[in-house]
Amino acid sequence: MASLARDSIRDMTAIIILFAALVTAFLSAVFGMAGGLILMGVLAALLPVPAAMVMHGAVQSVSNGWRAVLLRRYILWKAMGWYMIGSAAAALGLLTVSFVLPRPWLFLALGLVPLLVWLPKNIFGLDATRPGHGIAGGFLVTGLNVIAGVSGPLLDTFFQNVEADRRSIVATKAASQVAAHSIKVAYYVAPALATGEDGSFWLIAAAIPLTVIGTTLGARVLDRMSEDVFRRWTKRLVTGIGAYYFVQGVWLLTGGSG
Repeated sequence: MASLARDSIRDMTAIIILFAALVTAFLSAVFGMAGGLILMGVLAALLPVPAAMVMHGAVQSVSNGWRAVLLRRYILWKAMGWYMIGSAAAALGLLTVSFVLPRPWLFLALGLVPLLVWLPKNIFGLDATRPGHGIAGGFLVTGLNVIAGVSGPLLDTFFQNVEADRRSIVATKAASQVAAHSIKVAYYVAPALATGEDGSFWLIAAAIPLTVIGTTLGARVLDRMSEDVFRRWTKRLVTGIGAYYFVQGVWLLTGGSG
C-alpha cells in the first residue's frame, strides 16, 4: 500500500513537472524570463535543491537554445561576445567553491531577484553592448544563476538601455542564458546524484519536446505583441511571481512545512 502511494506521488510529480515545462517554455518565449522563474519554483518545491537546479538548467538550456534558434537573425552578437567573457570568468571562479542554498533561502532569493526589473534606467545606465557592461553582466548573471537558479531579471537590467526591439532582446537573452544554465548543470550534477534523485532525470528527456512546442508557440505570440505590452507585462508578471516566492520563503523559515 505504501509502495502504491509512493508510485502515485511520483507519477503526479512527473505530470506536474512536464506540464510546467510546457507552460513555462511558452511564457519564456513571450516574456524572456518569467517562465524560468516559475519553473524553478515548481522544481524547488518538488525535488531536492541540487536535482531541481540540474533539471531546471537542462530544460531551460533547451528552451532558451530553441528560442535563440527561432530568433537567430535578431541576436546581438556583439553583446553576446562580451557576455561570454564574463560568463567564462564566473565559471572559473565557481570551480573553487561548493555551495547549495537551503530550500527556504532559495525561495527568498527567487522572491528578491525580480525586484531588479524595477531599477530605473538612469541609475546605472547599463548597456549589454558596451564591453565593460557586457562582461560584468556575464559574470554577475552566471553567478546569480548558479546560486539562485534564475537570473533573468538581473540580465534584463543590462538590456534596459539597449537600442533594439523586443525580438532582439529576447533572442540575445536566450542565447546568453544557454551558457549560464549549462554552467549551472555542470556545477550541481554531482550533488544532485548524491541526493539519490538521479532516477528523476528521465523527465529531462520527456520535457524536451514539450519545451520545444511551448517555445515555438510562444515565439508566435511574441511576434504579434507590441513593445509597450511586452515591457509593461514582463515587469508585472515577474514581480507577482517574486512576491509569492518571497512569502513562501518566509513561511518556510518561520516553521512552515517544506
